Amino acid sequence: MTTYFFNDTAALTVRTLRHVTRSMDTIITTAITPVAMMLMFVYVFGGAIDTGSVPYVNYMLPGILLMTIASGISYTAYRLFTDVKSGIFERFQSMPIARSGVLWAHVVTSLVANLIALVLVVGVAVLMGFRSGAGVSAWLAVTGILLLFTLALTWLAVIPGLSASSVEGAGAFAYPLIFLPFVSSAFVPTKTMPGPVRWFAENQPVTSIVNTIRSLFAQRPVGDDIWTALAWCVGILVVAYVFAMAAYRRKIA
Repeated sequence: MTTYFFNDTAALTVRTLRHVTRSMDTIITTAITPVAMMLMFVYVFGGAIDTGSVPYVNYMLPGILLMTIASGISYTAYRLFTDVKSGIFERFQSMPIARSGVLWAHVVTSLVANLIALVLVVGVAVLMGFRSGAGVSAWLAVTGILLLFTLALTWLAVIPGLSASSVEGAGAFAYPLIFLPFVSSAFVPTKTMPGPVRWFAENQPVTSIVNTIRSLFAQRPVGDDIWTALAWCVGILVVAYVFAMAAYRRKIA
């Protein structure tokens, strides 16, 4: 049974990846907004923000990477919504394939597409002066955290992708996620924020993830931030997965 699941998921993933490769503009569009934000913050606002001896592009890149993921998962919800409305789910139900394979195919496609977008953003950051002496293990740790965050948000995107009544509604849920880094340590130190805003910024998931990635890039000890970041990612993943599967069962019932 497990073999059938992996084989069916792989075949369906090839199908969804083919759709992505035929419209690479979606990946480019995913990267455009974060790159534009990076250019604006570094060259317009960067000089007014005190980050000590850390170049501002280094300071804000982790937050930009999270924005890239939040932007990318809106396309996952869109692709899933399109499949639902096209009737492809009903067609798959009549075939001898693993029922959850179609969802996992969209999830794997989201991971691949977002990874490409993240590489594009990092490439632009390097051109803007980003440098890191982090070793291979630190880069692997950063990649793992970003993929785990992508996986968590992707399963979150599955819910509106299955239950939205319009294509606009399927993608709109990502907007608050895109702007969440603004109320975190992503762009300015939280110590400069007023009391209630500072409390929220220091206790929401983006700050711990950003701080962990920033420390890994700077070759500093990550401290407790990494455990907080992993707890947030795993927690969001588990809750999103449970609700997504519930929505899927209602859809195919």
